[in-house]
Amino acid sequence: MLNKDQIAQRIAKEVQNGQYINLGIGIPTLVANYIPDDLEVVLQSENGLLGIGPFPTEDKVDPDLINAGKQTITMAKGSALFNSAESFGMIRGGHVHLTILGAMEVSENGDIANWKIPGKMVKGMGGAMDLVASAENIIVAMQHCSREGQSKLLKECSLPITGIRCVKKVVTDLAVLEVLPEGGFKLLERAPGVSVQEIKDKTEGKLVVEGEIPEMSF
Repeated sequence: MLNKDQIAQRIAKEVQNGQYINLGIGIPTLVANYIPDDLEVVLQSENGLLGIGPFPTEDKVDPDLINAGKQTITMAKGSALFNSAESFGMIRGGHVHLTILGAMEVSENGDIANWKIPGKMVKGMGGAMDLVASAENIIVAMQHCSREGQSKLLKECSLPITGIRCVKKVVTDLAVLEVLPEGGFKLLERAPGVSVQEIKDKTEGKLVVEGEIPEMSF
């Protein structure tokens, strides 16, 4: 199974030159560390940062520079700082090409639940609703199963839904999966050492397997 950094490293291979990309809280923020050097992309955080670099080394930490997850970050050459109202204007205006989010559940129709667990206090949905409603492409980074071993790739989400039919691809610690327009998770790649049968056993939603499934490469 992949660790969180390896999930982020695999997702970085989905990045295309010239994209504006929003990185959600959690595993997605790690993607900044794995953007290929030959690509020019602009990473955005909804708290008002455009042009995020990799996480800083200890000697480069600036407590005034944080992302939406309150992690210290670096600024790339030409980056900009602005208020969150302008940041959400960029998001709602459709100027973000790719959004990478964490999730608690994803359904086989591409629904995502990533903001609330019933019975637990949260301050609000945050920027997730705007992101899933506005992004051209959404990739989810998540664990395939819960700590209790229950699948998080479901027929239908059981938790409060953030967005409907919006997820295009999911990268987990076990697999890379495409969400098909007609519904279902198409298995594209498997983590090194993970069998197709294990992925089948741990996926509640419809799983589509066609031909030989290659192992992920990094």
